[in-house]
Amino acid sequence: MKNSTQVSYFILAAYFDTNNFKYLLFMIIVILYAFIMCGNVLLIVVICCNRSLHEPMYMFLVSLFVNELYGSTGLFPLLLVQILSDVHTVSVPLCFLQVFCVHTYGSVEFTNLAVMSYDRYTAICFPLQYSTLMTVKKVALLVAAAWLTVFLLMGIMTYLSFSLQFCGNVIDKVYCANYSLVKLSCSDTKVNNIFGLIVTAFIICAPVIFILYSYMRILKVCYCGSKETRQKAVSTCTPHLVSLINFSVGAFSEVLQSRFDMSRVPNMLRIFLSLYLLMSQPLFNPVLYGLKMSKIRNVCKSLISVKIIKIVN
Repeated sequence: MKNSTQVSYFILAAYFDTNNFKYLLFMIIVILYAFIMCGNVLLIVVICCNRSLHEPMYMFLVSLFVNELYGSTGLFPLLLVQILSDVHTVSVPLCFLQVFCVHTYGSVEFTNLAVMSYDRYTAICFPLQYSTLMTVKKVALLVAAAWLTVFLLMGIMTYLSFSLQFCGNVIDKVYCANYSLVKLSCSDTKVNNIFGLIVTAFIICAPVIFILYSYMRILKVCYCGSKETRQKAVSTCTPHLVSLINFSVGAFSEVLQSRFDMSRVPNMLRIFLSLYLLMSQPLFNPVLYGLKMSKIRNVCKSLISVKIIKIVN
């Protein structure tokens, strides 16, 4: 692959001098990263090691938690290096690697939430046929489709951006993002823009529309159904809806920052909004699903009880 890039590195200009506070900030980010890793890995292990949780809903949750680990690893290591560094530069290959990781993470999050909404729609609207409609093979195909489709499309998008000629190297963010890089190009970006719209429609708009349709059908069933049906829907759908709303807020704030002039917004607020999309889901999802999903909560309680009894004995 021939690279026509004229720059050898990019400058992440959103960082500012924190003096000695950078060590405190570094420790806070390390703690957050450790919490994300431990929380998501713990729930993956709990679900995989307990046969009572080997159901489609929990398999989709494993896919979601794996994506949180993947997205966090695409952000935090470089973020930690930049916090301690006095010169906030990143090499071109590393920058594009982060672009690929960050954008695949966000896109897989949407596709994961879409297949999870389909699972809830099937369970609530077709409870008697659920076991035959949602087989192990179908779950595996849905998870594979959610990941592979995104990786293919984002691989093409990253390649198109990597092939551009850049006449500037200053990115007004704390991490590399595709649109920020495309704006620095002095090449013709028509193909990039058209493909970007196709990708947005296919892996963001389509999943969101499907999620809304699924929940309209679920609400219809709940409205016409019994009290027990409504309680089941609320208990299983609430974490999913909260996660979807939280991620959508982060995505919307990122779109606002990318497409509009945010120079009047304080720098600290811009950095917070920029990181919210990538930090909020990995931090909150393990807590949200761990506390709200009764089966996961009960398994965790039983494991803790067994360990306490062993220690006492």
